[in-house]
Amino acid sequence: MIHSIFNLDLDSPTPEGHKEIILGAGCFWGVERRLWNLQGVTLTSVGYAGGTSINPSYEEVCSGSTGHAEVVRVVFDPLEISLKEILISFWEMHDPTQGMRQGNDIGTQYRSVIFTNNEEDLNLAKSTLESYQQEISKAGFGPITTELKVLNDYYLAEEYHQQYLQKNPYGYCGIGGIGCSFPEQ
Repeated sequence: MIHSIFNLDLDSPTPEGHKEIILGAGCFWGVERRLWNLQGVTLTSVGYAGGTSINPSYEEVCSGSTGHAEVVRVVFDPLEISLKEILISFWEMHDPTQGMRQGNDIGTQYRSVIFTNNEEDLNLAKSTLESYQQEISKAGFGPITTELKVLNDYYLAEEYHQQYLQKNPYGYCGIGGIGCSFPEQ
């Protein structure tokens, strides 16, 4: 499968000097669009991660039987955008306090997740969670429920989901933040 914007194979290995992270913030269509628009992001793809089955289908994930979340694999050039900048965008684009849902989208597949491939990136993710929690608590929001862990299993979603909102510009996108900016540091 070829990315419709970056014109790269979605199965491409992470290029030398680049990094990657897997993020879930509800329906993966809108999350992917937000992330592919960040300067320094060089490839995105939508898929499934964090569950128990191997290479699940969309229907299996939506059944709730696999435990997978809808996620976006983000490959980026750390000389153009830092992991922290990507994480700030992640926190601000959705409501990380909703548990197994985002807005009207309900189910385990819509939960908020950050999956890294090393402890250093996981520690940075935890640090940004703590900073954002302090900020949103001031605004009256409850605890962040985002799942954070080191995880290397990622399964590409079906081709029709890839860059869905590029191919279907009027498609559904329920993603939206809570109106709290990440605190200045």
